[in-house]
Amino acid sequence: MPRVFISDPLEVEGLDMLRAAGLDLDVRPGLKGEELAEAIRGSEGLIVRSGTRVTAGLLEQPGRLRAIVRAGVGVDNIDVAAATRKGIVVMNTPGGNTLSTAEQTVALLYALARHTPAADASLHAGKWERGKFVGVQLAGKTLGIIGLGRIGREVAKRALAMDMKVLGFDPMLAADRIAALGVEPAGDVGQVLEASDFVTLHVPLTEQTRHFLGAAELARMKRGARLINCARGGLVDETALVAALQSGHLAGAGIDVFEQEPPPPDHPLLHQPNVVCTPHLGASTTEAQRGVALEAAQLLIDFLTRGQVQSAVNMAAVDRRELLDLRATLDMTYRLGLLISQLASASLRHVRLSYRGEVASRSTPLLTSAFLVGLLEPWLSEPVNLVNADLLARERGIELETFTSAARSDFNSLVRAEVRSDQGMHAVAATLFGSEYLRLVHFGDFRLDAYLDGIMLLFSHRDRPGLIGFIGTVFGRHEVNIAQMAVGRAMPGGLAIAVLNLDSLPSEAALAEVRDHPDIESVHLIKLPPKGQLPPWLQV
Repeated sequence: MPRVFISDPLEVEGLDMLRAAGLDLDVRPGLKGEELAEAIRGSEGLIVRSGTRVTAGLLEQPGRLRAIVRAGVGVDNIDVAAATRKGIVVMNTPGGNTLSTAEQTVALLYALARHTPAADASLHAGKWERGKFVGVQLAGKTLGIIGLGRIGREVAKRALAMDMKVLGFDPMLAADRIAALGVEPAGDVGQVLEASDFVTLHVPLTEQTRHFLGAAELARMKRGARLINCARGGLVDETALVAALQSGHLAGAGIDVFEQEPPPPDHPLLHQPNVVCTPHLGASTTEAQRGVALEAAQLLIDFLTRGQVQSAVNMAAVDRRELLDLRATLDMTYRLGLLISQLASASLRHVRLSYRGEVASRSTPLLTSAFLVGLLEPWLSEPVNLVNADLLARERGIELETFTSAARSDFNSLVRAEVRSDQGMHAVAATLFGSEYLRLVHFGDFRLDAYLDGIMLLFSHRDRPGLIGFIGTVFGRHEVNIAQMAVGRAMPGGLAIAVLNLDSLPSEAALAEVRDHPDIESVHLIKLPPKGQLPPWLQV
């Protein structure tokens, strides 16, 4: 009989489900040190919440452990890479707290519109200040939703019932799919910010979305607009938000999540009169807690009794030898996906992947999944991996086409990706030199030879004398070192593309100087993992 160790408090309904499935339960929340390690080693399954940190040290000798389930969405308290290396499946419960988080968003929406917390505190203090707390009506106002996954869709449904106009953006959803929700599709994030009276965020926190709303983005919001964040701390630059609130540009903010939790007592947001703060209560309802407990129990039952893996966040389900054999090429296609994800600025519709040469004889479905992981990962709140990437793409209406040819072109192997969105086509191609050098060799119709790693600045320009020197001078003045430069052009004096690999992120001021040059048509700042840094699911 498989044993399951429950290391954090779990609702009784989840425990009853596990027992009914014939599993042997070890329920001892709060264990530390060697007692915790021993309990983990003696169990096939482990269920944790946020209280237990499953470190690499705990997993160094995992014993019988085969699966970890996080009763919740975030897996920050689990060393997923260490679990993957030990062949341990890590799963989470993305659906259990959807409604509760959506309702918390709506609660903050109402609280901001009617000054409810401040009015309540005033009355409890013995005051009667009706004139001080005149609010705004939500009916007829525009709610902008950035991110239309499970929670964003539930928020939209409730806002529509409140007679609000809902404007939505999600780069992984085509415009017609957004419209089918009753939501007006926005062309990009900027349109949402500029047109909305209230803006709510429902995107994951990744390297690409950290400080997703900074000073420049907050300045694009309507004067008097209000911001809500029940998603993840770190999506909003808190210093910039305080400045926007103090200046009067924003009328208020509802914040359930912080970059540091709990925030320090002197945190400026806690002392702004036009801010409603709650201590990460999105999933704090009895129904949500019961939901994640039941979902966690079912995941572990399916795995331990039937061998089924669902909601996995790592790659234990893929054969280890295959991963090792294709690791460099998988890393390359993953990076191509990350690159295009940051280039595309509108709803994705169609993906075409071409495999030419020697790579066409390899496991191209696995390579396609790696590309989709990179394409989807920056924008989805649920974890994306080689198992679920194809399904998540299809759920978002993205058409997928693959082409293979054993015929070689200029390279032994070439992977080309073409992605069509509502605003046009992006095409890139890469190859592998040796066993570790990943190179971007095609960008649109241009040929070049650029390193596919780290901080990349891509800019299209007219091929004029002195332009490259101008770029070097700008970055030299702003103390940004150029590690590598590659240029592709069709003919002298015509349109060209340049790729710079930079040692550090350029400032907004440096980028503004580059964009303002009359011969530069477009600029894209791309963030990829450093050379040699593999995603967790490839660290085997």
